[in-house]
Amino acid sequence: MGVRALARELGVHPSTVSREVRAHQVQHWGLAEYDAELAHYRALASRPRRRQAKLTDPRLRREVVSRLNLKYSPEQVAGELKLAFPDRAELHVSHETIYQALYVQGRGALRHELTVAKALRSGRTERIPASKLPKRSSRPWLDGARLSERPAEVADRAVPGHWEGDLVVGPGNSGIVTLVERRTRYALLGRLPGVRDSKTVTDVLAAMIAGLPAELAKTITWDQGTEMAAHAAFTIATGCPVFFCDPHSPWQRGTNENTNGLIRDFYPKGTDFNKITDAELADVQTLLNIRPRQTLHWRKPYDKLNELITGVALTT
Repeated sequence: MGVRALARELGVHPSTVSREVRAHQVQHWGLAEYDAELAHYRALASRPRRRQAKLTDPRLRREVVSRLNLKYSPEQVAGELKLAFPDRAELHVSHETIYQALYVQGRGALRHELTVAKALRSGRTERIPASKLPKRSSRPWLDGARLSERPAEVADRAVPGHWEGDLVVGPGNSGIVTLVERRTRYALLGRLPGVRDSKTVTDVLAAMIAGLPAELAKTITWDQGTEMAAHAAFTIATGCPVFFCDPHSPWQRGTNENTNGLIRDFYPKGTDFNKITDAELADVQTLLNIRPRQTLHWRKPYDKLNELITGVALTT
């Protein structure tokens, strides 16, 4: 049969048959002939070898699962294992291997060993579109407190004590106040008592930072929500001024946006925070602050803030 006849018989393009024949010819008595056995051998040899999954090691698997159950991300797990076992290469694993074990190998068999409902907090499959909200009306409480008037030292995160804040809200006028320190990524959570007016929010905020040394409560950056309209009274009471981002610019307080995303892993949208106890919220705060963070070179926010507090105490 000719090349075109073969192609019709096999249901492929003639050039496919032609390339296959040319690639796997051998010489027999001066004649070039196609060798199917040789072609098959070459095809097998060219296949990428499957590497044995590293998470088959029982000790490593236990270490990975225990951290996933604390809601660490695969990258956080991989980073902390290197710090925890610096001389134990067999207990090191890449975050990609963890992802593969969760979502590819054996239809995500590793997920069945977890006590948490899901291993990754983000279920998003595409980017969120830019805001299409109309421009905000004039808000007199912003005067003198815009981001352009915030101290320049806040921008590079070199100086501790500068925070970003927001509300995470739920039905029934429920919600929690979230604060995160820009340098250490340490998070504070405060539950609202079923009211979200400005005085209530600023009162909860003041209670949240009351235990901090003054050196670690220098500024707070917020969005332009009306819940902070009473910020002037808050600043007088605490000595901590509040500055406001530009409209529709969440990246200007990106650390807090990221933290709120982590909180939604514990409390999905629709959660009624009026039914969440203070003890439960404190447990979530602890879990957030004992996670190793890549931006901290896999150190934990809890440890970083404690180092700052200790340093402040030694100098006073």
